Amino acid sequence: MTKVIEAAKLYYLLDYNQNEIAKVLGVSRPTVSRLLQQAKSDGIVQIKIMDPTEDIENIAVQLEKKFGLKKAVIASIPQYENHIIKNYLGEKAANYLDEIVKDDDIIGVTWGTTLYHIAIELKQKFVKNVKVVQLKGGVSHAETNTYASEILYLFGKTYNTTPLHLPLPAIVDHVVVKQAMEADRHIRKILELGKQANIALFTIGSIKTDSLLFQLGYFTESDLESLNGKAVGDISSRFFDKNGEICNESLNQRTLGINLDELRKKEYSIVVAGGPNKIEGLYGALKGKYANVLITDQFTAKFLLDKQE
Repeated sequence: MTKVIEAAKLYYLLDYNQNEIAKVLGVSRPTVSRLLQQAKSDGIVQIKIMDPTEDIENIAVQLEKKFGLKKAVIASIPQYENHIIKNYLGEKAANYLDEIVKDDDIIGVTWGTTLYHIAIELKQKFVKNVKVVQLKGGVSHAETNTYASEILYLFGKTYNTTPLHLPLPAIVDHVVVKQAMEADRHIRKILELGKQANIALFTIGSIKTDSLLFQLGYFTESDLESLNGKAVGDISSRFFDKNGEICNESLNQRTLGINLDELRKKEYSIVVAGGPNKIEGLYGALKGKYANVLITDQFTAKFLLDKQE
């Protein structure tokens, strides 16, 4: 029996090959083979194969149940770090779009680094009469890049279409300014197309001063105060709390682009987000039923499952 254990340790723990073990134990090679076989049949060696995909499929099903989703797609990431997460989510989201996009679809997109990572991973698809439209204004008051035009260009190229830009800021200073902009027939047409889009693709903005929207110079001091402590995230520059309720109605009234309740009506309302600072926002968005497809990583997925009311 000691030889069985000895052979098993050398083979499985120290990576010795069978010839080397034969020399060490002073036995023939066929004997080593027999000893290793016995180690398995006697239960001394138990081989367990960890298949991460099995676990991921199970987590996806649980998420679909918990939040009433049409689909949950989970990326297996090696490290829980934002720049790594975005690469993996970009690829998963691009693959998912490749599966679902068909002739005559209208795809509404927002902007930001997550959407840019999706855009650069897109695969050319030969579909007819697909339209791509921007769901929220992407003109910034700062030097910070929103990637709005790159995202639209890449989406347009992938689906052989000329994308429609919404050439406006996301948030304006006064409601009357917004009303005047929306009265313009060209702007109205683009906003209308955003409403008609059967596929909406967006991420969750986190409530951190270093997140993109906060760097763009849209907010007054009182705006920031009203969001502080209440808002958990934003979709398309519209801020909501942990239950998915809009946080600041006056700010919401000054925001240009798609209304959150419009997202509930989409055939595919796809949220792509992951990372420690997106968990609260994702949870609020899923509670608010703004998305019916979730694309995230396995760590964020587990946090969402464990999160209680």
